[in-house]
Amino acid sequence: MTRATVLGATGLVGSCLLERLLREPRYEEVHVLARRALPIASERLVSHIVDFERPAANEAACAALGAEQIFCCLGTTMKQAGSRAAFRKVDYEYPLALARIALARGARKLVVVTAVGADAASPLFYNRTKGQLERDLAELAFPGGMTIARPSILLGERTSSRPAERVAAHLMRATRTLFSGPLLRYRAITGDALAAALITAAAVDAPGLRVLEGATLFAAASSP
Repeated sequence: MTRATVLGATGLVGSCLLERLLREPRYEEVHVLARRALPIASERLVSHIVDFERPAANEAACAALGAEQIFCCLGTTMKQAGSRAAFRKVDYEYPLALARIALARGARKLVVVTAVGADAASPLFYNRTKGQLERDLAELAFPGGMTIARPSILLGERTSSRPAERVAAHLMRATRTLFSGPLLRYRAITGDALAAALITAAAVDAPGLRVLEGATLFAAASSP
């Protein structure tokens, strides 16, 4: 039996992931670190309200970061964040700080969602921030390894309004068959399919860094 902790469970991917984890018999406890209570009830769900600016102030939340598997789905948009500094906090500073606490607390495995095009040297702020997170997380040696998932456009119902993403998602659906071969990495994926890929990745327990992108991401999403 396994304990898992989810960061970012209120977003599209995180909420799909949480639902899947709670249906998986092998997970005896699923912890969630969030800013607000979740409208979900389960005997195996343990929620922790946490201030991500001061995560160490919540001892129970820090203890939860010592679970065998840590899933990080934290992320926002420039519009929601309101500034580059605020965006960087959510997409870089919080995940890195929490990953470091998790490693110190004895977590075995880290699974993180970034984005296709992540590159620490990119001239694009979004891609550069994601790439810098990947670069700095790669320095952490989790005994059960680390997996980075790089999805393209995410499909699914969101709690927040993102008109530009809705338009992009519609175009992605209409042109799905064009995204094959080298372009497969840019094919849209549903939040639920990505969640399935994350759980598949977490089952691999071996040192080292693995990246799910394109063909490897869709293969993991379709694994039984």
